Amino acid sequence: MLFRGEVIELACMAHARRKFFDLHQANGSPVAAEALRRIGELYAIEAAAKGKTVEERARRRKETSQPLLEALHLWLQNTRRSVADGGALAKAIDYSLRRWPAFARYATNGFYPIDNNPVENAIRPIAIGKKNWLFAGSEAAGQRAAAIQSLLETARANGIEPMAWLTDTLEKLPSWPNRRIDELLPLKKPV
Repeated sequence: MLFRGEVIELACMAHARRKFFDLHQANGSPVAAEALRRIGELYAIEAAAKGKTVEERARRRKETSQPLLEALHLWLQNTRRSVADGGALAKAIDYSLRRWPAFARYATNGFYPIDNNPVENAIRPIAIGKKNWLFAGSEAAGQRAAAIQSLLETARANGIEPMAWLTDTLEKLPSWPNRRIDELLPLKKPV
């Protein structure tokens, strides 16, 4: 099984939302509109909690998000009973219900994100470029390109401007001692 030990499954609420958004765009479904409204309330809570401490977000989620999630889950279950199998609406609801514990897990604390949009945005250039990288020259060149992309995204994820980090590292590298090479990694330095 994929999820063992310390790894937990968090589903992306944006993916659930997208199913209902597409359905509403296609035919103006009032059920999809209601799902979007309910999911929008959850995102509004997250927007209001942006910049708050983990503890504050945890409290807000417990007080406001968890009851809304419970109501959304119940609404999805009840709505699904009246929807014919095989249609787009049934598929959108089933998608959310099958993954419900993973969708609702973010609200159990203040640390988990409601969706994985930041990660997807970070890897989008890699996904778009992968066809071009089929022609990196060799397998070794492809591995080097992957390593460089990983370092640049690590810098970005740690709030370090990637080009500034790369420039600084390349200037230091020729005279830098091998035993201290880890110090050049684009990680936040402990305070």
